[in-house]
Amino acid sequence: MSYYDEEHKDARRTGGRGSTFFTALISAIIGGLIVLMMVPTLLKSGYLPGWSSQTPNGDNAAVPSGPTANYSVNVDTAVTKAVQKVENAVVGVINIQSTQSFFGQAQEGEAGTGSGIVFRKANGKAYIVTNNHVIEGAQRVQVSLATGEKYIDARVVGQDALTDLAVLEIDGSKVTQVAEFGNSSTLKVGEPAIAIGNPLGLKFSRTVTEGIISSTERTMPVDLNGDGEPEYETNVLQTDAAINPGNSGGALVNIAGQVIGINSLKISKAGVEGLGFAIPIDDASKIIDDLIKYHTVQRPQLGIIPIDLQAVPTEARKDPLKLPDSVDSGVIVKETPALLPADKSGLKKYDVIVALDGQKIENQAQLRKYLFKKNIGDTVRVTVYRDGKQQTVNVVLSKQQNS
Repeated sequence: MSYYDEEHKDARRTGGRGSTFFTALISAIIGGLIVLMMVPTLLKSGYLPGWSSQTPNGDNAAVPSGPTANYSVNVDTAVTKAVQKVENAVVGVINIQSTQSFFGQAQEGEAGTGSGIVFRKANGKAYIVTNNHVIEGAQRVQVSLATGEKYIDARVVGQDALTDLAVLEIDGSKVTQVAEFGNSSTLKVGEPAIAIGNPLGLKFSRTVTEGIISSTERTMPVDLNGDGEPEYETNVLQTDAAINPGNSGGALVNIAGQVIGINSLKISKAGVEGLGFAIPIDDASKIIDDLIKYHTVQRPQLGIIPIDLQAVPTEARKDPLKLPDSVDSGVIVKETPALLPADKSGLKKYDVIVALDGQKIENQAQLRKYLFKKNIGDTVRVTVYRDGKQQTVNVVLSKQQNS
């Protein structure tokens, strides 16, 4: 019996310890829940100093609170200063053309929008440079200013399809900022470039993007009549600053806030990014001055009707041109109209021009590009092949008509 009594006592003793543990555990859990339930009330009553009852999101919770401070950061960099210097000189340009309504009635509407740069104020007028393709075909042109003035009528002073430039004139009383032209000939690859314009329309007026000058030595062919034969090669600056439709005619700016280029185009192909192009301001300035003074560009001419050698059949190089095998590029003189410089100087039909002043000429686009660097009245040394022999003819350039 004693054995069982001891066994019973031990068992009872063991069972007593287990009950005490579980009782304590359950009490702790219940106590913890009660405390958690009371925390919000205690917080609101201020019995828990050093704790805040609000989270940063406004939720009721126990989070530490402490001293707070508000900071005001004044970001003033070379880029922001450059933008401030020119941004309000960038305007919206609206191309208005006649269209037909659903019922066949004539009406005017926006055919497209682009950008422009106010570069001069004089005699109560303000002058704006933009791309020719922005205003091409317009019945009327209007301008939207940074001041909020919209649909200001503009007069087209002059336009030039070959260089894709145009100059507009508006009432200057509302213009508050005029852009300063810089120097594109001293640009270095890798230096900052800032594009300002109106991508996708006036809704995004004076959008600013930043990049670098990717190249200063690019040329783009210009094919005005769509025949696949470029009439001209224009110099352009390449940048990776974002340029989108609507940016055309806007400003490409250096870190000093000076206009170094007029944004003109980008390459839009799947998988291609960061290939934007601008007309160098040094090249544009002469065109702008001519458009203001003469309403057209004053260009010299050689006075020939040209054909690219590469455009004629291979057999024609032997007959009638009689070219040596070493000559595979150049410009054929198809005609020399009477009384023009080429005719007066002795250039003849079927002469093949291969150089101007010793500079190799491969096609008529290069020929025009070289000539347009010269002045009316300059003498150019023209190297040609005639009847299989190379010779040189000096030609005095005259003014090109209907340019």
